[in-house]
Amino acid sequence: MTKLSVNINKIATLRNARGGNVPDLLQVAKDIQKFGANGITIHPRPDERHITYQDARDLKNVVYTEYNIEGNPQHNFIDLVLECKPDQVTLVPDAIGVLTSNAGWDTVKHQSYLKEVVQEFQRNDIRVSIFVDPIEAMIDGAKETGTDRIELYTEVFAHQYGLGNQNAIEPFVKAAIRANELGLGINAGHDLSLDNIQFFKDNIPNLLEVSIGHALVSESLYLGFENVVNMYLRKLK
Repeated sequence: MTKLSVNINKIATLRNARGGNVPDLLQVAKDIQKFGANGITIHPRPDERHITYQDARDLKNVVYTEYNIEGNPQHNFIDLVLECKPDQVTLVPDAIGVLTSNAGWDTVKHQSYLKEVVQEFQRNDIRVSIFVDPIEAMIDGAKETGTDRIELYTEVFAHQYGLGNQNAIEPFVKAAIRANELGLGINAGHDLSLDNIQFFKDNIPNLLEVSIGHALVSESLYLGFENVVNMYLRKLK
């Protein structure tokens, strides 16, 4: 089945809004894994407005499934990842101050830089995934960096699917086929939800992992984490 990694950024956002340690990020991570999730994802940003760098360090001792750290590979981020040694690092081209991730890498323009970063992480036994738009040229460029996987940026699909346009899946299918041809593993994330996850999973060949945060946490406000995690797992079988 496709693995479910739960992004817990929004838990940190809620905690930071009030100060203190409620909700307890580490306990939430423990519980989500206990409920059946296959991994925990965090995306620390330079301003630490939700996940802090200390959170990343503390979670190292809590995550016993798959630990995935996302972010823009600036110097401080690279140092953090090398310190924490997660199972996977996902490279995302976030601009400073951006509200949320809004584009994949131009893997042709930034190929040399990405290749250097990929090699550094792989030397430290960390699997690397590169966040990309569903464009075959970007998949080809990712292959040239030496990355292990790509993560398809799925916001466009999610938005169009919500409007009833199932054809929005087509570029993602083509991108996945190309990635399979090149031997790249496929992850996906951004705005995937209970409403669209099964359709996406059923149409993407060899989808290894999805990372879901905002929708899953929002759905859990009504239904509870344990219910929602298992609802996703059933749809991902």
